[in-house]
Amino acid sequence: MKTPINGGEFLIKETSAADVFIPEEFSEEQLMMAQACQDFVDMEIMPKAEAIDSMKDPDLVPGILKKAGELGLLGVSVPEEFGGLGMSFNTSMLIADIIGSAGSFSTTYGAHTGIGTLPILYYGTEEQKQKYLPKLANAEWAACYCLTEPDAGSDANSGKTKATLTEDGKHYLINGQKMWISNGGFADLFIVFARVEDDKYLSAFIVEKTFGGITMNEEEKKMGIKGSSTRQVFFNDCKVPVENLLSERGNGFKIAVNILNIGRIKLGAGVLGGCRTVLGNAIQYAGERKQFGVSINTFGAIKQKLAEMAIRTYACEALCYRAGQDVEDRMASLAAEGLSDAEAKLKGLEQFAIECAIAKVHGSEVLDYVVDQGVQVYGGMGYSADAPMERAYRDARISRIYEGTNEINRILMVGMLLKRAMKGEIDLMRPAMAVGEELKAVPSFDQVDTSQPMAAEKDVLSKLKKVFLMVGGRAAQVLGSKIDGEQEIMMNLADIMIEIYAAESAVLRTEKLISQRGVESTRIQQAATQVYLFEAVEKIQTAGKEAINSFLSGDEQKVLLMGLKRFTKMESVNVKELRREIADALIAKGKYLFFQ
Repeated sequence: MKTPINGGEFLIKETSAADVFIPEEFSEEQLMMAQACQDFVDMEIMPKAEAIDSMKDPDLVPGILKKAGELGLLGVSVPEEFGGLGMSFNTSMLIADIIGSAGSFSTTYGAHTGIGTLPILYYGTEEQKQKYLPKLANAEWAACYCLTEPDAGSDANSGKTKATLTEDGKHYLINGQKMWISNGGFADLFIVFARVEDDKYLSAFIVEKTFGGITMNEEEKKMGIKGSSTRQVFFNDCKVPVENLLSERGNGFKIAVNILNIGRIKLGAGVLGGCRTVLGNAIQYAGERKQFGVSINTFGAIKQKLAEMAIRTYACEALCYRAGQDVEDRMASLAAEGLSDAEAKLKGLEQFAIECAIAKVHGSEVLDYVVDQGVQVYGGMGYSADAPMERAYRDARISRIYEGTNEINRILMVGMLLKRAMKGEIDLMRPAMAVGEELKAVPSFDQVDTSQPMAAEKDVLSKLKKVFLMVGGRAAQVLGSKIDGEQEIMMNLADIMIEIYAAESAVLRTEKLISQRGVESTRIQQAATQVYLFEAVEKIQTAGKEAINSFLSGDEQKVLLMGLKRFTKMESVNVKELRREIADALIAKGKYLFFQ
């Protein structure tokens, strides 16, 4: 039986490989759904990539969205009773993964199926669900989400859009301005956040385009995702029936936060298809491009890039699907306890909000790394719009900004963890105190039993967790309530958290694969895991040193720096040879080799 774990507890508990889901365990039905999605991307989107980006045909993208609806791809998360497929959360992650290779269309898809549809699914009344969800699932209507304003970005609750109840009490009149609205140019339905009177928190409304009082600016000219519609939307006495209030008055900010949790973890998965596509193109080009009389894929510098792109993608896959299944399992557990389907899903996501933020930050930064290295492998051609890397490079950059900037997400994940600790929901204090006592003791020189797969790597991970407890625990003691204002330290702590979770996910994935396939047939996965862990240790050393030097001085600073050195000790790893082994396997296969 799987041992239940709460969000953030990976820092203080050891997770069994048997308890994590790995992408190699998707069922035949799930993989068939993924293949249908891949076929749709290959046939309907990739051949039209330039036409989509040009936006010369205003009916092109809405038409592709309708075809996706006809195939059921828009209703993956929508229950069958409302016209959807009612598939599991991790299946919806898998579809987001595949669609992620579709460039601009992935933004269109995500805005419609995620932030455009899910607020109604999770917060709507039965009547609202019956009225709107079938139309959204089959793409009869397209949806968008109107939260951001000129002066309300990361601080979403500062929005100034107003909703005023009419004298007869039958309608709200919405007035205000929204910006960066994906799908705004062709949306039929708008999820709009506005403040009623002087309420502390925003409220949310379901607004049909036909209600009137809605105007827009021209399409925004963007660096990337050029083929996605992005508009400013103006509401001028937009008359919305009171029954179109979503959830309760003043509940809009809570809706926004919870829907963002979904968007964050889906974005983490949503980069994976792009990573694999870019890597596949880079492998192919490196085999075809010749310099000094040989293919450039024979050069160590190129092999290093190809291997590193695959290594980081491997860890990101492990992280996202591990978190996705934890969310799904918690949803099922809460539903079994008697919660409604919507409540169970929301509380399940809320429990793993920290992991959702980690997936978003890690995934978006892996994608940025992969596309950057992809351009470099192509050399001068990588900078040409005639090659695929230029568009991938531009399209990727937005991922570190939307669903909350990576800086905001880093600060949020640490803040959430500390708040849970203060509430007693997660016991950080006792493990942190135990680490403090360990620093005073003579270091143990016990040898790790390396006869078990990944035993040495798991020992390293256990020490990395002590780094977080040591640095984070002492920072919380020294800074107290002022820690929220020390954003640089918060981001250092976040980087430690992210690398621990990603490295542990890769280790657990590989350990489980060894148990299923044996040691010899998983040599490349072991190599990828060892390199990722080596690099994670280096990053944690840097982040830990920066944080310690930021809030301590004198002897105590020296003690913690010595502790950092002790807890980041790792056996030497020949990363050059491991990367070459991985690169040779990639080149032999001609594409990404770990999944799909």
